[in-house]
Amino acid sequence: MRAIMTALLLAAISASGADSFPPVAELPSRPAAPDPLVMLDGTPVSTKTDWFQKRRPELKALFQHYMYGSFPPPAKVTGKVTYTDPHFFDGKATLKLVTISLGESPAPQVHLLLVIPNRRQAAAPVFLGMNFTGNHTLVADTHVPVPTAWMLPELTHVVEGRATEAGRGEAVDTWALEQSIDRGYAVATYFCGEVEEDRSNAEGGVRELIQVPRAADDWGTIVAWAWGMQRVMDYLTTDPDIDSQRIALVGHSRLGKAAILAGAFDDRAALIIPLQAGCGGTAPSRGQIGESVKRINTSFPEWFCRVFKQFNDQPERLPFDQNCLIALCAPRPVLLGAAAEDTWANPAGAFEMLQAADGAYRLTGADGLAASTMPSTNQLVDSNLGFFIRPGKHSMTRGDWKLFLDFADKHLVSTPRGGTRPTGGHE
Repeated sequence: MRAIMTALLLAAISASGADSFPPVAELPSRPAAPDPLVMLDGTPVSTKTDWFQKRRPELKALFQHYMYGSFPPPAKVTGKVTYTDPHFFDGKATLKLVTISLGESPAPQVHLLLVIPNRRQAAAPVFLGMNFTGNHTLVADTHVPVPTAWMLPELTHVVEGRATEAGRGEAVDTWALEQSIDRGYAVATYFCGEVEEDRSNAEGGVRELIQVPRAADDWGTIVAWAWGMQRVMDYLTTDPDIDSQRIALVGHSRLGKAAILAGAFDDRAALIIPLQAGCGGTAPSRGQIGESVKRINTSFPEWFCRVFKQFNDQPERLPFDQNCLIALCAPRPVLLGAAAEDTWANPAGAFEMLQAADGAYRLTGADGLAASTMPSTNQLVDSNLGFFIRPGKHSMTRGDWKLFLDFADKHLVSTPRGGTRPTGGHE
């Protein structure tokens, strides 16, 4: 009976797309995480061709309809360098400040902080990620402006929803830019609120100015942030100082959710590092530890599409879990990071998601996860599917970046690419 029902579901999807997806109540209950290598109708995926031509597109459609919301098409971006300092970090780096327009006016503008090592023989690999507190908090240089976009009021040195000069340099260790420069990597970052504000009544972001959500499966904030990362990649691929084949996406917590989603849907990301991304990112929706689907949808209703709320009390009906999102990145390297005291993000569950994505990696001809059990603290599993857990709480630290760099040293030299073309988040 279940096989007949899932076959009918797949037929409906193939015939008409997301408009014909069945109601959540009609989806079969699956207590265990669905296998990335089994189609919705139960057909095994046994070849690399079937993975890329059938199952991968199916999974992308399912994630967009039932969880994150749909990606809009790419927009044409333009970038203008507004400031350059070739003597940054005592001459070790060049600082560029770039204003990137995410489409035609009145589209939002992103203010990118780009730091590039000077001691290099060729274009530099780059870590790209959003920050929570504004570029000015990552450096002491007063040429880096304080952002004017709305910011979470509970953050330090934020007054009435706006960042202040008092926060300058307070997050130097969070991003540890000079450490990356010393290792030969560029870093590109910008404030997430310039793409979309982190609140339910967001104003002036891409969901208002690019494509207003109307349908129940239109994009939520996580997709908006992921789409913005893809547009910044559009700009970085035009910068001759940046190696467009070696772009690593990085993000912490909710921004880690956006990083893994952006990388899963855009093959130009050569390496993806979602740190402590938790529920809705790299931890299982079916998990019994930490944040639940119901809790995250209640606390942050704008992050996901409206359809996802229907899984609040029945996450076992999801036709995928986050192992399938990791699998969408295959064969590209993915590193998950966790903290021992951060049980809310379910470190053990995230490791299980890596284990459950391993088969898809090996089907594509890439190595998967080398560890059969979760490693001890401060041990980096540096296989193609990588993992580490460190002492401490929910945060991004200089020590985390050291492990990011170690992982990149091994995997960002020559990285296999997923699929056959950049998707830019839209198929």
